[in-house]
Parts: sequence; C-alpha cells; structure tokens
Amino acid sequence: MKKYIIHFPSFQLRLLLLLLVATVITGAELKAQDSTAAAPVVKKKSFVKNTFEGNFLIDNQTVMVPIKGTFEFDINHRFGTIDHQFKDLFGLFGGANMRLGFSYTPIKDLQVGFGANNYNMIVDYSLKYAVLKQTKDGKTPVSITYSGNAAMDTRAKSDALPIVTTSDRFSFFNQVMVARKFSEAFSTQVSFNYAHFNNVPGYLDANHIVQTAMKNDHYSISVSGRFKISPKTSIIANYEQPLTEHPLNNVYPNISFGLDMKSSGHDFQVFFGNYGNTIPQFNSVYSDNDFTKGQYVIGFNISRLWNF
Repeated sequence: MKKYIIHFPSFQLRLLLLLLVATVITGAELKAQDSTAAAPVVKKKSFVKNTFEGNFLIDNQTVMVPIKGTFEFDINHRFGTIDHQFKDLFGLFGGANMRLGFSYTPIKDLQVGFGANNYNMIVDYSLKYAVLKQTKDGKTPVSITYSGNAAMDTRAKSDALPIVTTSDRFSFFNQVMVARKFSEAFSTQVSFNYAHFNNVPGYLDANHIVQTAMKNDHYSISVSGRFKISPKTSIIANYEQPLTEHPLNNVYPNISFGLDMKSSGHDFQVFFGNYGNTIPQFNSVYSDNDFTKGQYVIGFNISRLWNF
C-alpha cells in the first residue's frame, strides 16, 4: 500500500502566511476608520447675542428682532424743547408727543406691529426682518436688518387740512441697518434711511404758481452706538445726517445721547435729542429743532416683552 507523506510548511513559510493575514485584517480596519473620519461634521451656527438691549436706540430701530412668540408693548415719549427753560419747565409743559406701539414675532426673525400717535392722530403699521446675523466664529462679521413702516394721518378732512385723496394721508419709512458687536460692552450700527410722503407742502411763487416746498423723497444716514458701564446700564448715542436738500424747510441733523437701563422683561431709555417726534419719517423730513440753539427735547422709550 502506497503511503502519502504530508509535508508541513517550514517555519518561515508559516510566519509569512501569518503576517499576510494580519496585514489584510489591519488594512480593512484602517479603511473602516478612514471612512468614519471622512464623514463630514455639520457644525451649527452660533450667533452673537444682545448686540443691543432692545428694538430701539433713541430715535432709531436696532438690528435686534425678538425671538419667535414674543409680544412687545412700547411707549415712546418726547417732551417739548428745553430752550424755554422755566417758562414751560424745560419742555415738560411744552406739548408732549407720545406713541403707543404693539408688535409680535409670529415666525423666526420677523416682527410685525402697529402703533398710535397723538401727533396728527397718526396710526402706523410696521415690519422688521433680520436678514443676516453676526456669528461668533467671525465668518459673518455683521448683522443686517430691514425695518419699515406705513403711517396714516387719520384727522378729519377740512379746509385747513391739505388732503384731497386718501393717498395724501400716507407716508412711509424704510431703513436698512448694519451693526456689529465688537465686545460685550461696545456695539455700533450704521443705518441707511429712506422716507417718502405722498403729499408735501407747497407755496405760491411770485407768479402765483404753486411750487412744492419739499421733495417727496428724503434720504439720510444714521450712526448709533452703545457702551455698557454696568451689566444692566449702557450709555447710548445717535447721530443722523440728512442727505436730501429740499427747496425749503431743510431739516437739521439729529444729535442725541442718553442712558439705557435693562431688566429681565423691560428696557428703559432716557435721553436728550433734537428730534421731537416718535414717527421716524416725520423726524427725518420735518424736524426743525436746531441743536446749536439748544432746542433739545427730553425723551424716553419703554419696552415690555412677554414670551408665549
């Protein structure tokens, strides 16, 4: 009977086979690890918070839009000019201008509202939308927000009131705000403003022909800032420069400064400035207070927020 002799591989060959198997297994593990590491990691954007304390910075809106579901109640108040001194107690008895405003944030980054003003019995409707938000990583260095309103003079028609059609009652204001928070203490904002009045004053020239005293459109630019002096208190300032030149009645620039005091649900501002109205287009186009003559007004803004 023929015998078969099985020859086992030499030690060197067995070692070689063992290394080959180990290499294949290790390569498979490394490939699996590489595929896991190559998976993209999606990082959620982290936005800068509290660029300003609230919606208002004296006479300007800010880039801030409250979170979704926020109801806001505002009181905007301006006294008369202080230049008469004790005759009207520095404007306290000199004819106040007050607005009550209500607004709501139905969806993220969008706020809508309306208000009522005792000046010319004006009612206004407003909209505000955060277009861009500053991020903590610096990839988006600024916040950009649009704000606009439509205001209506609701006084009864009369011979003294130059209103012919319903359209004559309306005016509009549009504002694009660009802001940056440089630190926890300091934030600044530049605003580009456009006001439009459907009806503007006129006058009779030497030939008894009616001429418009004002242009229907008016452009201006604002620079605002906030500097914190404590966790709840800030110094605030604003300057607005008119850019449009009208045939008559050109408006003076606005210089204003004051304090902003913040609590959990309230924002309170008290300030001096030469804008005496609470409707922005009337300030931009019709303000005749000259700060070089001390024609400042004392004003305040109060905001109360509720989250639903």
